[in-house]
Amino acid sequence: MSEARSVSSTVEVEVDPATAFTVFSEEMDLWWMRSPISFWDGARAIGMRCEPGVGGRLLEVYDDATGDALELGRITAWEPPGLLAWHSSVDDVQIEVRFEPTPGGTLVSVVATIPEGGHDKGGTAFVRVTPAWLKRWVAMRDTTDHVPRDLGRLAVAVYYAKPATATRWLIDAFGFDMPGTVPDDDSADGWIEFHVGDCAVIIRKQQEDVPEGVAPTHVPWVFVDDVDAHLARAQARGATIVHPIEQYGYRAYVAADLEGHRWTFAQARPTMRRGVAAGV
Repeated sequence: MSEARSVSSTVEVEVDPATAFTVFSEEMDLWWMRSPISFWDGARAIGMRCEPGVGGRLLEVYDDATGDALELGRITAWEPPGLLAWHSSVDDVQIEVRFEPTPGGTLVSVVATIPEGGHDKGGTAFVRVTPAWLKRWVAMRDTTDHVPRDLGRLAVAVYYAKPATATRWLIDAFGFDMPGTVPDDDSADGWIEFHVGDCAVIIRKQQEDVPEGVAPTHVPWVFVDDVDAHLARAQARGATIVHPIEQYGYRAYVAADLEGHRWTFAQARPTMRRGVAAGV
């Protein structure tokens, strides 16, 4: 049986604790970064909600009209402006978020505890994402519209033998703004993502499941309205399916074109489809 353990993170934001508490809870859908892997079901999610008060729910929302949503957590402490806590509904993780005044604003501390014998299936995500995502939104919230911003329908994945090292170089040389932390380990195929306007640049580890000399370095990502129908069309017209549709939070498949270049096609979220013609 595993021992009890905890992980934590902190970030200072330039607002008072009451405002920081409000931003964290009421504006969760604004500071939560929309990305291919930021939702449990990225093909259906339209937003994030935090219901106020003890017993309130943290929700990944799929349909406001029907109330269809995934409950991520149930609030166990609601003590503005100092404390917000919940028990994860997707695993055994318990989260405490504290808001403490500082000379420059508020220190936001996120502590995730996994009890003895408990499991973490993603409930600790708030520890990892809060410092970068919350700080970024607080810095811009007074000068931008309070409207959730989704990604565009085209992204690109760039593959490196040493992705973490390459990421640090890209940040230093090209000034990319990364909404997260850079991994320390070059050996793992972690997810690294930059945003350039409403487009994503995804940094991945060079693939090993391709013949030597033809490993892809740049793979376009295209978000489509119906990824199942898109796969059927691609197969019918002779595309080589490298990987069938798989679920990673997002749903996507990988195909090779007539010259062997790889393309990833992923299911667009409903919020990515507004005003866009059907098909691609």
